[in-house]
Amino acid sequence: MSGLVIVDKPSGMTSHDVVSRLRRILRTRKVGHAGTLDPMATGVLVCGVERGTKLLGHLALDTKAYTATIRLGASTTTDDAEGDTLTEADPSGVTDEAVAVGMAALTGAIEQVPSSVSAVKIDGKRAYARVRAGEDVVIPPRPVTVSAFDLVERRGAELDVVVECSSGTYVRALARDLGAALGVGGHLTALRRTRVGPFGLAHARTLEQLAEDPALSLDLAGAVATAFVRRDVDESGATDVSHGKRLPAAGLPGTYGVFAPDGRVLALMADAGAVAKPVVVLAPAAS
Repeated sequence: MSGLVIVDKPSGMTSHDVVSRLRRILRTRKVGHAGTLDPMATGVLVCGVERGTKLLGHLALDTKAYTATIRLGASTTTDDAEGDTLTEADPSGVTDEAVAVGMAALTGAIEQVPSSVSAVKIDGKRAYARVRAGEDVVIPPRPVTVSAFDLVERRGAELDVVVECSSGTYVRALARDLGAALGVGGHLTALRRTRVGPFGLAHARTLEQLAEDPALSLDLAGAVATAFVRRDVDESGATDVSHGKRLPAAGLPGTYGVFAPDGRVLALMADAGAVAKPVVVLAPAAS
């Protein structure tokens, strides 16, 4: 059983908790995850199983999509509902037009300051660890891209939104910055990741569903075919790839998957001048 399991993570569990649960469900220690989710968040968590763990460091998970709820009228220490309240203000005077302007200003290529309790490293130490140690944490802004930040529904002080963004974007920082721009403060009360890279909720199953039917979301070949450009080779090429040998360059961009004539995925490779070099060998050639 090698491939990917796309988990619909429940609220209240860390990504590591999910991996631990999967190890018990699938009866293997060789499980890892990519694209960490905060405990409060739910939704798509990509996990690799057995040889599928070799894919995790190579998957292009640089675009993500979320649904979220932002509550106007209060800022918190963590920029979400789990933190202590810092400021409060009456948001009833905030117009829909002001919300639209504020969200538009946070769309596109922006400079964002991550939450002080984020996992961003400062001098080799996680920001949240420094906060817990009583340090004053100042995180410099960094460039991110928010390709969509749209209002779905407004319910008084609560805004249901959808966000599509680059990796490294903090949705709770968007909530914080929107509330600050509107002059009333804001924080995140719910967050659900609906897609990371090419993997969405259509691929995902809950831990309860997996416990009843332990199975992969995508086997190794399916995972590579979903996430990478495909290159098919003949039997001679398949033998060379399985032994870690180079092939003639394919003229394909970035890392791509190489498949044998029988459909097995053999490796991830990348062109380097006139040749293609193995990035990671995934399967031996058939004997």
